[in-house]
Amino acid sequence: MDSSTSAKPITGGKSLVIIGGGVAGSLLASSLQFIGDVTLVDPKEYFEIPWASLRSTVEPSFAARSVIRHADYLTNGRVVVSRAVAITEHRVLTADDRAIPYDYLVIATGHDDRTPSRRIDRLKQFESDHQRIKAAKSILVVGGGPSGVELAGEIAVDFPEKQLTLVHEGPRLLEFIGPKAAGKALEWLKSRRVEVCLGRSFDSDNGPGEADCTFLCTGRPVASGWLKATSLKSSLDGNGRLMVDEHLRVKGYKNTFAVGDITDIREMKQGYLAQRQALVAAANLKLLMSGGKESKMDVYKSKSIKTIVSLGRKDAVAQYSFTTVIGLVPGLIKSKDLYVGKTRKLLGLEPHFAYE
Repeated sequence: MDSSTSAKPITGGKSLVIIGGGVAGSLLASSLQFIGDVTLVDPKEYFEIPWASLRSTVEPSFAARSVIRHADYLTNGRVVVSRAVAITEHRVLTADDRAIPYDYLVIATGHDDRTPSRRIDRLKQFESDHQRIKAAKSILVVGGGPSGVELAGEIAVDFPEKQLTLVHEGPRLLEFIGPKAAGKALEWLKSRRVEVCLGRSFDSDNGPGEADCTFLCTGRPVASGWLKATSLKSSLDGNGRLMVDEHLRVKGYKNTFAVGDITDIREMKQGYLAQRQALVAAANLKLLMSGGKESKMDVYKSKSIKTIVSLGRKDAVAQYSFTTVIGLVPGLIKSKDLYVGKTRKLLGLEPHFAYE
């Protein structure tokens, strides 16, 4: 689906185009919509809070608050529901043949995401997954990163009668955090009768046994392939990420920024860090779009002070710089609402209610 919705932007303001409506892009658009003429380009008509999607798989009604129409928070800007395919010096070109002018540009495309473009279809997808789980006797989760572990935890708590297996090709779960936290997560899963198979690869034709229902929770590629045919190709590193300076500008450019998972910043790719980047970029863009001096721009300081992986509705494992904790205490921080209310509030929306 390629379409657009509009609200009258501030007359005479600088034009800003944000490509990507994920965690960072949505917050950036919301923060700057009254500063200039803001256009958000995204293949979907909605922003989905990614860390809430696993809860929505076992409880589809949860998605009513976590799958948010861009137009609900971007009331003084423009939403173009299409895929960006090229960039020129002053325009963004889209798959539906639009040429959108800009004074400033932000790349926030994150990882490749092939979810439906319409919100109603995404909600139906959660309902379908939920019915698959209910009908299954055996369930296989492939991938032992945070998504796989959290989905296994959700299913183990809500459907304890299911035969649940988690397969991971690595030597331990949650390899992006320390072994102590990973070990605690493994113990928790085993205590809920989850069979955990480490060092096992999986493919759809030769998996470890048969399951009635399978969920793939493996890594997704960075959504930067399209940039290789643009002037920004020289700003991509060997991993396909955009190289940025301390102000989050793409290196070599004065008016182009990048935020979120697509950047080459050396820190864990987590939602709250993408939000921190968005707020720093928003402050810098507000300064520049208002005619301020570059010397006054904020500096983004990389920092990973905490990691919390939810384990069902009440528990979680948390790794801080000084300790590792598992159980109800970290669960109170994240697992109950999964930061959905907090994220909605950052976008200027009612935390506990979603208009349908």
